[in-house]
Amino acid sequence: MMVSKKLTYRNGTRVLFAPLKETKAVTALILFPIGSRYEPTAINGSSHFLEHLFFKGTAKRPSTLDVSKELDGVGAEYNAFTGKDHTGYYVKVAADKLELALDILSDMLYRSLFDPKEIERERGVIVEEINMYEDNPMMSLDEVFEQTIFKGNPLGMTIVGPRKVVRTVTRKQLMAYKARFYNPHNLLLTIAGRFDATKAAALTKKYFGGAKGPRVATRFPRFMASQRTPRITVRFRETEQIQMGLGFPAYAYSDPRMPALSILSIVLGGNMSSRLFIRIRERLGLCYFIRSERGAFQDTGYFLVRAGLEKARINEAIAKIWAELKEIRDVPVGPDELTRAKEFIRGKILLGLEDSEEIADWVAKQLLLQGKIETPEQKIAKLMKVTAQDVQAVAQDVIRASRLNLALIGPYRSAAPFRKLVHTLQ
Repeated sequence: MMVSKKLTYRNGTRVLFAPLKETKAVTALILFPIGSRYEPTAINGSSHFLEHLFFKGTAKRPSTLDVSKELDGVGAEYNAFTGKDHTGYYVKVAADKLELALDILSDMLYRSLFDPKEIERERGVIVEEINMYEDNPMMSLDEVFEQTIFKGNPLGMTIVGPRKVVRTVTRKQLMAYKARFYNPHNLLLTIAGRFDATKAAALTKKYFGGAKGPRVATRFPRFMASQRTPRITVRFRETEQIQMGLGFPAYAYSDPRMPALSILSIVLGGNMSSRLFIRIRERLGLCYFIRSERGAFQDTGYFLVRAGLEKARINEAIAKIWAELKEIRDVPVGPDELTRAKEFIRGKILLGLEDSEEIADWVAKQLLLQGKIETPEQKIAKLMKVTAQDVQAVAQDVIRASRLNLALIGPYRSAAPFRKLVHTLQ
């Protein structure tokens, strides 16, 4: 049992305790169920902008340096992240420094200054972050692909937001967005690692149990996959290597078919012994980098093959990748491949949970986004029950030419040549 205790304070804040005795560290992770899919188009990027601003000084620690000096002074690891459906803040410290971690996290979340001067400075920082992503096609491919597959839904908006919004969103708009979502009843705090449960309970109540705020429901426009024809998006970039994403709508976090989809992804392109790696890279030499992956949200998901392909052989590469997709759809996975994929995922789960930060992430995201927590043993048990027929059924459901989404970053001004190519794929 990973979670030893669950607490809910009167203000609605939830707390999870996930002890790990085999470490001398402790991680405090805070998650909020907000992200870019909750944002109106006019303020797209606000969740991410706020994430930056929480590190810019508080009433107790007036500057960025005041915050970082205290954490650096104890060798802490700390950061924040924004997704499409959640935002997180964490501090990982030596076990005897848990109170400092909680003090700083609560100070940032509830007493940040949001100094107008800092907001103006941070606009430039975020614009440079956008530039960094756009200058790296491998990093920006996800954005192009998700704009394609989630067309017309906020899931297709970028997390960072467009430059125009970053440069013009007002402090008033940011504070209104914060007031709506950054409330105690939306806060999920997880303590993972080495700690005394009695002391941790007292500390979490001290720093998070007394905060107040209105209870506001968090809702987002749900995505319904209604695609009937292929979609192609081309982003022009003068490159020698073409970044390609080829994928399909798939399943939500809690869909019972997710274990079978995970195995499908590993067999096809999840490691260096997978079909795509061996056949497309090693035997045909069509790429350096290729893999398959799955993404999931509360209401939908996707299955994606991504690769960096040689410009001169792009059509051949796409055709060969499609042939591999057809094969795994039409021919059941063999027993050896099935077993290897299961053991690969099992090993990754167990190895990944040897760290307090990973354990905090494991339990918190499950509760926040799925409403329940499964142990690694429960996840692995479901995985081991998957049959070759289950994998093929998922492949047949997901891999359809009519629902294909193709995103390309390279020296192309028009998608027309790729429309002709995709039209031949059946």
